[in-house]
Amino acid sequence: MGALGHGDEGARDVPSRVVSLSRIECIAAGRNRTSAAVDEDGGLFTWGRASVVEEKLDGDGQPQDFDGPSGLGYELEPSENQPTPKRVDSLSPDHVLSVALGSGFTLAVTDAGAVFSFGSGTRGLLGHGSLEHEVLPRRIKALAKMELFVAVAAGRYHALALTEGGELYGWGVGRVNGHGRAARTPHRVAALMGKRVKLLGAGSLSACAVTEEGELFTWGVPWHGRGYFLGHGINTIQTTPKRVEALVGTKIAAVAMGVWDTLAADEDGAVWAFGERRATGLGGPDPRIPVRMPTLIPTLRVRALKSP
Repeated sequence: MGALGHGDEGARDVPSRVVSLSRIECIAAGRNRTSAAVDEDGGLFTWGRASVVEEKLDGDGQPQDFDGPSGLGYELEPSENQPTPKRVDSLSPDHVLSVALGSGFTLAVTDAGAVFSFGSGTRGLLGHGSLEHEVLPRRIKALAKMELFVAVAAGRYHALALTEGGELYGWGVGRVNGHGRAARTPHRVAALMGKRVKLLGAGSLSACAVTEEGELFTWGVPWHGRGYFLGHGINTIQTTPKRVEALVGTKIAAVAMGVWDTLAADEDGAVWAFGERRATGLGGPDPRIPVRMPTLIPTLRVRALKSP
């Protein structure tokens, strides 16, 4: 659906440069076949699928009609896609610092510390207090009176935003937004009050946060019964942030979450993995046996920053 940005809807078996983009500072990919990039001038570019299809099925087991825009940030017909990167002009002259793509919605942070959202309003994921869709970027008013925001993360059914002072806010479906209850507007994650968060991340149905002291917290819902990517050694729902006890004494400097796995790098560059074995890079005789607790990847070292 044009998500690769090459001007067509064909597949690529090897990496191919997106020739219309240059001087790129950050990138993001969404579950709904959308992509985004921010250049060094703060311009936000998006491309890919134009519309979200509601996940509920009709009586014949087929997806229902288009449910709204997919978070590209500009007008397109529902049957259209955007096969090449296009600038989100409605955000100009704002200078975008970072972007996150969820399932049919987009979050963007500007250098003024403002958070914008756009796309499908399903489940209140845009943070405006309603289920209304937003084709064009709209600032989240509930966050406007807070201190400056510096980062965002988005999953399938949840969204997170981080302030310069380390306060974490979440909204969306209750089991993954950090609150344990549904929220259509951002609220501060109570379980992390008193902690200064420096990093955040989101998987499809999971989330994580790293504090200034290097503590890793995770929470979320087991995907098809596979919840070992939270690192707590048990396969259960964890609706609020819980510290990964196996990493106590290890200062985490970087973290990334997938659908079934989590990777965390410490300040010395060692990488810890947990979740579905085939996704962790740990190998093993039986790929069906999950990695239940954080385990070092012996063949990998990275250059991890001590601060983001």
